[in-house]
Amino acid sequence: MTSPLLELASHQRQKLVGALKTKALAPPYLDIAVGAAIGPGADVAAIAEELRTLNAQGVGGAAIAYALTLAGEASASVHRPDLVWSGATVPGVHARKTRQVFDELVGGAERSLWISSYTYWNGAQAFAKLAARMDAIPSLGVKLLLNIQRAKGDGSTADELASAFAATLWKHWPGDRRPEVFYDPRALKDGTEKAVLHAKAVVADDEAAFITSANLTEKAFDENIEVGLLTCDRTVALALARHFSVLIERGILEPLPS
Repeated sequence: MTSPLLELASHQRQKLVGALKTKALAPPYLDIAVGAAIGPGADVAAIAEELRTLNAQGVGGAAIAYALTLAGEASASVHRPDLVWSGATVPGVHARKTRQVFDELVGGAERSLWISSYTYWNGAQAFAKLAARMDAIPSLGVKLLLNIQRAKGDGSTADELASAFAATLWKHWPGDRRPEVFYDPRALKDGTEKAVLHAKAVVADDEAAFITSANLTEKAFDENIEVGLLTCDRTVALALARHFSVLIERGILEPLPS
């Protein structure tokens, strides 16, 4: 069974290490003292019990602090995804925010960006960060994957719907440079052949991948309860970007008409 000390979030582990080093936290490791040292959001009773057990075995506070520091360094060397949420903040739970992660990835991209979304709202606002980054970094290659929806009862042809979608997108595009845009033409079919582009993801510089339930809307970024994972595992980022590339190469995703 994993020690509760190793299940601490990194910021809580750092607080515990600091308290043990300065002896602000010392035997007999009362629950109330441990809780004050590490803050809310952890199983204080289990951690206090573990500290008391180690103390009974002759392991002092300095030794525990050193072991936790080593464990933290080992953990930092392993690529672990971060949870990313939209909506209300939950006290005691450490998590990144959807808007913050999206803006960081877009604002920090130097070479390439893949952005996929089922829908967007208010193009001038939704794509403001992206357009600004594209204008600032002329060499930045951007591929935007978007779904085109057919409204109920709309008898327009697939080409007409794609052209209308493109006209609306570019009318409100907030920058000078345009990304390459692709869509799934199956979304405009009827019956069993119909399918949609429902993936929501960002890949930045083939190094970071953000997979989320959030679309490119203000509601999804700030108010809805949305969840995602951010990873800096380059293998995952490359695999995701390659998958999108193959969908384009095989004609499953088609370029939006200019």
